[in-house]
Amino acid sequence: MPTRRALLAAAALPAAAPAVGGPGWPSADEIAMRVAEVTATETAFAAAFAARDIAAFRSFLAADTIWMGKEPLHGPDAVMKAWNGYLTVARPPFSWVPDLALVLPSGDLARTTGPVHDPEGQQIGRFQSTWRRKPAGGWEIVFDFGT
Repeated sequence: MPTRRALLAAAALPAAAPAVGGPGWPSADEIAMRVAEVTATETAFAAAFAARDIAAFRSFLAADTIWMGKEPLHGPDAVMKAWNGYLTVARPPFSWVPDLALVLPSGDLARTTGPVHDPEGQQIGRFQSTWRRKPAGGWEIVFDFGT
């Protein structure tokens, strides 16, 4: 029965996997601190957008960032060109706030998500962002998706 063997093999995978949080990995307290950091970073990123602070907004983008819109945007220059209209109008056309942040047990990657609102406060979507922890500390956005 190939199906039964596949199920048994799949059931054994967690036992065969290396322990999460092994030597050299951040402690649970460190992960909790990184969750708070990435949440604050996402909040600051949204605040830079709301304040129309183009330089601050760009500073959150990783050199290899990819953003999904109508087509993938590769790199900060492409993101800034595509988002120029959003960043230069007097009133922000939308806002966002994280309501969930997750950090991998390695402590190096994080995901934030939350609602996107129109200027009247109505929810119009959700964002999904992936952040990478920089070697010297702090976070940079590597993937961004809106739905």
